[in-house]
Amino acid sequence: MQEMLANPAVQEMLANPAVQGGLAPFIAALIVAALLAPFRLGGLAVVAAFATAVYFLAGFTFAPLTATRKIILLGLAAPVAVLALAGAAAAVWIFWPVLAQKDLEQALMPGGTAVLATAWTIGFSHGRLAEDGVRAGAAGLALGVGTGGAAILGASLTYGLYGIAVAAGSGAFLLVQMITGRKTHAGAIFMLAAAAVTMLLAAAAMILAQLPWYAVLVLAFAPVAANLPVRAGAPVWLQGVLLSICGLLVAGIACALAWHAGG
Repeated sequence: MQEMLANPAVQEMLANPAVQGGLAPFIAALIVAALLAPFRLGGLAVVAAFATAVYFLAGFTFAPLTATRKIILLGLAAPVAVLALAGAAAAVWIFWPVLAQKDLEQALMPGGTAVLATAWTIGFSHGRLAEDGVRAGAAGLALGVGTGGAAILGASLTYGLYGIAVAAGSGAFLLVQMITGRKTHAGAIFMLAAAAVTMLLAAAAMILAQLPWYAVLVLAFAPVAANLPVRAGAPVWLQGVLLSICGLLVAGIACALAWHAGG
């Protein structure tokens, strides 16, 4: 195994951002979702995907405790959080050292957007989607794709790759349900991790890079799209496809706004 990992071709493949932020997190999440779904722990797939991306992109080093490392810590610990208020407090904790260096007028809009968007997304997602694995998976997919794409367009590749990792984990979680035809329990384990990580990443791309604040606000409505009604009794795979399309449309709007703002 060590010889294989030491192979230059393998090293080059593992250094590819598409592998680090997409393929490797997807594989890790797919394994976790398939193995733990019978125990109602399939929601850990998104945590596994995010942790895999962290391993490749940053490593598990938390000193000094920068804004990015605070997001990583919260992303790994998100399954134990239960309140939208906690998400809002987390946004303040992460970004206050940066915003405190700005004038009040310059700090108010991005700071307020970060707190409100994070609190809203976590609160709505946990309250309306956590009990439906398909809707939760579709929302996580849309949030991850939207955050990843918008962050990259907002000049932050690292935050973009973390967002794509969440999308990969959510997609793997959703795929298991579509293949088996049975909905999997998502719960707070999945939904809080997906919502908290993506919105904090989007806020970081807004405050620390060039993502416009209104793109973050649009992205916060991706879970609402995943909550739209679908035909009663529709197959699980069809529900997954339809709800994912709805969420991805919102994600696409957020990405389009980021692209337009960047010229």
